[in-house]
Amino acid sequence: MERSGSDQDRAIQPSNTIASTIAQSSASGGTESGVETGGDGGIRKFDLVDQQDPEREMVGSQERVAPPPRLLIRYLYIGHFLARWGARMWEFSVALYFISLWPSSFLFAAIYGTVESASTALFGAVVGKWMDTSTYTKVLRIWLLTQNFSFFIAGGTVLELLFHSNLKSTNFVAFISLVILICFSGAIGVLSALAGSIMIEREWVVVISEGHPPETLTQMNSVVRRIDLICKLFAPVVSGFFISFASLKASAVAFALWNFASVWLQYWLMSSVYSGIPALRENNRRRRQKIPLDGTEGRVATLEGGALHDEASVHGTEENSLMRRKMNLVMNSAFMVSWRTYLRQEVVLPGIALALLYFTVLSFGTLMMADLKWEGIPAYIIGIGRGISATIGIAATLIYPFLHSRISTLRTGLWSIWCQWTFLIMCIASIWVQNKHLSVSMLMGGVATSRLGLWMFDLSVTQLMQDNVPECDRGAVGGVQNSLQSALDLMSSVMGIIISDPRDFWKLSLLSFLVVTSAAILYCVHVYRVRKHLVHLEKLLIMVKWSSKSS
Repeated sequence: MERSGSDQDRAIQPSNTIASTIAQSSASGGTESGVETGGDGGIRKFDLVDQQDPEREMVGSQERVAPPPRLLIRYLYIGHFLARWGARMWEFSVALYFISLWPSSFLFAAIYGTVESASTALFGAVVGKWMDTSTYTKVLRIWLLTQNFSFFIAGGTVLELLFHSNLKSTNFVAFISLVILICFSGAIGVLSALAGSIMIEREWVVVISEGHPPETLTQMNSVVRRIDLICKLFAPVVSGFFISFASLKASAVAFALWNFASVWLQYWLMSSVYSGIPALRENNRRRRQKIPLDGTEGRVATLEGGALHDEASVHGTEENSLMRRKMNLVMNSAFMVSWRTYLRQEVVLPGIALALLYFTVLSFGTLMMADLKWEGIPAYIIGIGRGISATIGIAATLIYPFLHSRISTLRTGLWSIWCQWTFLIMCIASIWVQNKHLSVSMLMGGVATSRLGLWMFDLSVTQLMQDNVPECDRGAVGGVQNSLQSALDLMSSVMGIIISDPRDFWKLSLLSFLVVTSAAILYCVHVYRVRKHLVHLEKLLIMVKWSSKSS
């Protein structure tokens, strides 16, 4: 429902948000905790009880808006598909490009993974904070142009190296310069893709689903994640067949042309969605009103330490005063403000648990694909294996709404993380299998089946954040979450540099399994804090007694 710009409407908006959240909590049948944003941008906690208020339900039904045109929702999904397809093509192909440039080592692949993860870890929070203070139209332009043209440059540079395969021996400085260009252009493209993911997955789907039943947000989350996994399924298969049955050069040409040609269609689709859905335009208008026009934001941010600075000026030395000013600038930077915002959220433990799952080589990522290539597995087999993994992930997006409607978001996450842990046991068992083909099959099978739990857990944590993070903090929290995930991914790449011998891949696998175990335990801690128990022991006892009697 499109709101007017009157002061009265803005005054009643927080109460409407609370009423909608309470109605959602009552529909899930559990007691949840939520947040409410005050006028100062702070967060006040409140408890949601398992009581339904008829007046509140009536208000909630009156606030529900007409569903957006299905055509525009399809535009949103198609635009998201085009953007994610390009990113997934690069994610799969870059490891194979680098392993072909230096066949005897993981070094180049690990260095690229380090650069990519470090850029997201360092600048992800800044990107999220920038998005909170920018209009949708500005984010849309910068995201699409930067992502696609950065990938276009990366693909063209790879093509140059492949056409001059002897450059490493004839002109090593030029060779290293082109490798650096690939690393940085690829990292910029991935960082730009992060901005698009935050805007679509954590902002637009929430705004579009406001005023609708809770199932609407769950369904949109599932479709958006399914699109990403479909790209993860088919992009590697297409790239793998290009590499195996044509050449690496053909793959690089196809990748560069895709990004150059699709950017215009992506921009038209996303612009049409923004122009055609009133809720997005209204939310963008409110964001524009909050953006300072005269640079006052930086000055306001330093008021927090103003008193300390004045005291230092009077009673301290000039050197101490300078030190305090520098400290204030650091503590009030976008990076630090975003992290403080993230750490005070109620869902910080699930976010950290999800991030820990990125400290792993037990996925079809750069290091595992490089290891499979070293083992002699053809590129198209790796692509098919990754496609099967993504297919299981797509199944997870279909199961999640059904499971969510039965046992709530919190418990869905609990069952999902331990489901992933169980399937990964197969990967650890493969370490001690002597038969090479059986060992590789167990490794790929364990990773693929574990995606069922992984993606349901990802959806659970995403929805927990959407339900509990206030609108003014979504970009910052989403940026920090992706930054933390990339920091953990960076650690796995660093481990790949330290343990770069493919024969020692089992050590990385064992470490990854221990980290997944830690993530599962951490999420259990959060569930226990919220529910005061993990499982219904009385129900388990009833089931045991019933089974013993029936036997």
